[in-house]
Amino acid sequence: MRKLVVQELVTVDGFVAGPGGELDFFESVTDYSEVDRDAVRHLETVDTVLLGAATYRMFVEYWPTADEPVANVVNSLPKLVFSATLDKAPWGDREEAQIVRGDAAEAVTALKERPGKDIMLWGSLSLARSLIGAGLLDELQLRVIPVAIGSGLKLFPGDLGRLDLELIEVRPYTSGVTAMHYRPRRT
Repeated sequence: MRKLVVQELVTVDGFVAGPGGELDFFESVTDYSEVDRDAVRHLETVDTVLLGAATYRMFVEYWPTADEPVANVVNSLPKLVFSATLDKAPWGDREEAQIVRGDAAEAVTALKERPGKDIMLWGSLSLARSLIGAGLLDELQLRVIPVAIGSGLKLFPGDLGRLDLELIEVRPYTSGVTAMHYRPRRT
């Protein structure tokens, strides 16, 4: 069965965005080159990217024309955008993303049962929360940015309950970013 990998950039105090959804804390790191090299390597194990509508809108403004090593890989991967409002999801001069409507957990459960490589979910806080809450998380990859912002949006909602995780990899980068990979402990 395919794995659902949720990857998030997070502050050291546990926030994935500022109180209004701001992502300006990303800018506290000026060199993501090591992180990007590892991302390219890891993306060889992925054949599908999941995005929510808000993250799609943000990503499509940047990635199709980005001039960095990871951009070509990101742009070439098939994407599914979960949205009740979008009618189409163009991706520059690349293949359009497919719109998925309806129950995300049901769609991802069916996707996981099909043959293929891993499925990557980037950002997309509402979608990530929904899929984690439905028990579909197979791996959590956190990229911890060395900054504290004091308040904001957290990945895990207060009503999640307990989620025991097993650490499977830690990698510090010279930029100060630390990658931590976990998998849920299944009981």
